[in-house]
Amino acid sequence: MRDDDRFDEFIAGLGGFHRTWLVYLGLELGLFERLEAAGTSGLSAADLADQTATRREPVGVWAWAAEAHGLVDVADGRLVLDPAVAAVLLDDTRPEYLGGQFVHTVVAAMDWDGMADFFRTGAPRRARPDRYRAAIERLTVQDIAVFFQEVLAALPQLVADLAGGGRVLDVHCGGGRWLIAMARRFAGLHGVGVEFEADSVARARANIAAAGLAARITIEHGDVAAPGHAGEFDLAYFQYALHQLPDPAASLRAAWAAVRPGGRVVVLDWPLPSTEEEQQSRHGELIAGVQLDEVYTGMRLATREQFVAWFEAAGLPLPGVIELPSGASAFVAEQPNPTR
Repeated sequence: MRDDDRFDEFIAGLGGFHRTWLVYLGLELGLFERLEAAGTSGLSAADLADQTATRREPVGVWAWAAEAHGLVDVADGRLVLDPAVAAVLLDDTRPEYLGGQFVHTVVAAMDWDGMADFFRTGAPRRARPDRYRAAIERLTVQDIAVFFQEVLAALPQLVADLAGGGRVLDVHCGGGRWLIAMARRFAGLHGVGVEFEADSVARARANIAAAGLAARITIEHGDVAAPGHAGEFDLAYFQYALHQLPDPAASLRAAWAAVRPGGRVVVLDWPLPSTEEEQQSRHGELIAGVQLDEVYTGMRLATREQFVAWFEAAGLPLPGVIELPSGASAFVAEQPNPTR
């Protein structure tokens, strides 16, 4: 590649850094949400600031910069949000939703002041502030959309089995949003979430209470490697969680013990690229950035082969591996059911 082409490539990377912060501010302050509500009429920067309880001068600079980055259109002094931008950044019911990715990227990077020392010492930054786990929750909203639109489409028998109710277990459940979505999707379904982070437990219980689902969903502050409930569940689920656990095989073994005959263990995650072609893709670029943060925290993403090896080490049947359109993968093992 020629020097001037490399220069252009790196300039684009710098621009991407600034665009990421502009998107984060637009999401965190509700600027995009207000512009979406305004529709084609748009808002002036001053009105946008007033409606979001922010200051006019910085919002004016944000608007100017957001137009430069193609995030908003400006006509006659009024900002208009393109519906396609709104769909990608605000619609968290779609697998294409990226709003949570932007929030997580910025919030994670707020702790990167110690990254250089980590490279020198190898000592990971295991303690992260509560805001980090809240950002993870917003990131994994995309995974919920992937589960409902891609995983369930590939597992019609699971949909049929849960249609009449049943019980599900969410291991390392975070803010409990997958359980809430499942309870809304499947009438009569009951769920248990197991979480070891105290702030996530509190957030999950608050989310469930706000959704009016406390009678159907229970959050337990406990050991994700020993959730108990032997043979109680139709589905045990790990959403972007298994690779983060100290002993993935032990957690899988415990989840398997919690599933009744005919039930399933499903793992949804974003594996590391397995080929050079995949690594050189846009998806590979994003995964590489996430992996840097994971390693900094003392964890790491895993390849598809490693996920399968964890099932094998746990003594489970080798899982079916479903490659999903979004780039995520689902790993599925089913308990034998002698009555079928």
